[in-house]
Amino acid sequence: MVDQASSTTAGAGVLRAGRWGQLFLGIICMTMIANLQYGWTLFVDPMDAKYHWGRAAIQWAFALFVMTETWLVPVEGYLVDRYGPRPVVMVCGVLCGLSWVLNAMADSLVLLYVAAVVGGVGAGGVYGTCVGNALKWFPDRAGLAAGLTAAGFGAGSALTVLPIASLIASGGYETAFLRFGLGQGLSVFALSWLLRAPGSGEVPSGRASKGSGGRDYRTREMVRTPVFWVMYLMFVMVAAGGLMATAQLASIARDFQVADVPVSLLGLTLPALTFALSIDRMLNGLTRPFFGWISDHLGRENTMFLAFGLEALGILALSQRGHDSVAFVLLTGLVFFAWGEIYSLFPATCRDTYGGRHAAANAGLLYTAKGTASLLVPMASLLATWTGGWAVVFVIASLLNATAAVMALQVLKPLRAGMRRCSPKLPFVGSNGAPSPSA
Repeated sequence: MVDQASSTTAGAGVLRAGRWGQLFLGIICMTMIANLQYGWTLFVDPMDAKYHWGRAAIQWAFALFVMTETWLVPVEGYLVDRYGPRPVVMVCGVLCGLSWVLNAMADSLVLLYVAAVVGGVGAGGVYGTCVGNALKWFPDRAGLAAGLTAAGFGAGSALTVLPIASLIASGGYETAFLRFGLGQGLSVFALSWLLRAPGSGEVPSGRASKGSGGRDYRTREMVRTPVFWVMYLMFVMVAAGGLMATAQLASIARDFQVADVPVSLLGLTLPALTFALSIDRMLNGLTRPFFGWISDHLGRENTMFLAFGLEALGILALSQRGHDSVAFVLLTGLVFFAWGEIYSLFPATCRDTYGGRHAAANAGLLYTAKGTASLLVPMASLLATWTGGWAVVFVIASLLNATAAVMALQVLKPLRAGMRRCSPKLPFVGSNGAPSPSA
């Protein structure tokens, strides 16, 4: 069996970055694949204008992308745990580039859906590898490490919103797909050569090194515990609203009649939609290390309660005030800030609970909740059409977040405490966020 140590040996001929260097490489890889999800909203209306497929039909490509991006991560995570991060990211970087090349060529929904599946496999492999590798390198700072890595995915498209929008306007959306796809795919392929898993003695020992019960849980053992399924349900509930906003933001802005209204903030004047996309991406990235760091100190469940509650309020406020262009920009920023932290809180909680040896596969399986939530994105479009607006969709998303916030304290926290009580002297990041001393 080729394990993490052998991955280290295989990297002897390349630059051997330490754990902070590996974290940085993972963040850059995540930045390169961010547009596959967060840049998607810019292409929906141009595609619909050319082919008249309908928003709901086009958004099924987004749903397929997210489903394959997430549902195959456990398999990719297993490959990472067995063979190391380099070969997985190398292959998946090629797939990421290929998917946008296919999008540029797509003249039918079938080809568009095929491209979405290819991109989903590639993005999921890069995402799951980088997050899992961060958890392996930083058992002592799991929340911060997962948050910083996920921040690359959340904020990675912030700097490219204007270039993509400009290229779509000047050269067509096909040109934007082709150029950015090739650039992003080649970048990930090159960076993959520098990735490696930690070797013996390269990570801190004795602090939160094992999960509840003092051992590392395999994935098949993890799924037999109620904590996993509670986390999975909460992940779906919170992810649904954020994915709806991610995929539909341009359509929502146009339906609210604010998309092209100039907004002046922070010394800049931009159309409301462009401004919102830029700010949203930055805040969606910032929130991941921010709440990850908070959870390392305040506790995972306590942080979830605060973040999910803020998300519920933000979504509700957007539904009421989003028709004002300035409020639209500010409130969408709040929504993304209070949503993106799920991609640091849940992996860190999973690692705390089930240990680090199988962290890539275990966190990958939990990440499939995002794919489950993506099924609600096309349904949100249909519901908005049936009801004549987005009000009902926003109310449902707000209620889901509020329910998840309550579940964090009333369901998840007691369940994790119960697992902890089975071995009270074993290291575990508990409800106060601090690792207990080693036994």
